[in-house]
Amino acid sequence: MQGKVIVVTGALGALGKVVAETAQSRGARVAGIDRAPSQVPATPDRIEIGGVDLSDAAQAKTAVEVAAKHFGHLDALINIAGGFAFETVGDGDVTTWQRMYALNVLTALNTSRAALPQLAASKAGRIVNVGAMGALQAGGGMGPYAASKAGVHRLTEALANEWKGKVTVNAVLPSIIDTKANRADMPKADFSKWVTPQELTEVILFLTSDAASGITGALIPVSGRV
Repeated sequence: MQGKVIVVTGALGALGKVVAETAQSRGARVAGIDRAPSQVPATPDRIEIGGVDLSDAAQAKTAVEVAAKHFGHLDALINIAGGFAFETVGDGDVTTWQRMYALNVLTALNTSRAALPQLAASKAGRIVNVGAMGALQAGGGMGPYAASKAGVHRLTEALANEWKGKVTVNAVLPSIIDTKANRADMPKADFSKWVTPQELTEVILFLTSDAASGITGALIPVSGRV
């Protein structure tokens, strides 16, 4: 991680915070992008760019340009920004499908497209997306979310092929992440079986490392003990 410049989307969320803080603790310089506002002053090692709707291509491009200007270059992009909805197909609304597509696919697509020229100029350009185990086989109520995360999987594979030899593109596929929100939604679950944010972070950061230079187009399950 030492000296690498890493962009983390969804950096103010439960997983994004752990990824950003762990990367910085290991010597990386981090640009965090999030829809939530941020008043944290920029430093030579960290900048937070808040109030950004990454489902809008123009806003994503501007945010990436701010990060690249601040640090001078970019080495890795970690696409964590996203959302979840539980809704059955028959009783649901098409707007939920559109919202899931915007939150999960468009955020990753727009930010990747904006960052790729910078990443290709790096000697170790990396993109890591967050897919989902639940997108491999959707259960009841998981249609809109699973379909959007399946889109992230296909985006990962397409980009990996298109930028082979220039930028590696991979995705991690968590099961249920152990967050306060998920515990509140599923209070009777066995939390010890879920994958922790730190466990998932370790795999994400490995994929941004020099040691992962031979891995691209991979969809890596990180299912904890589920």
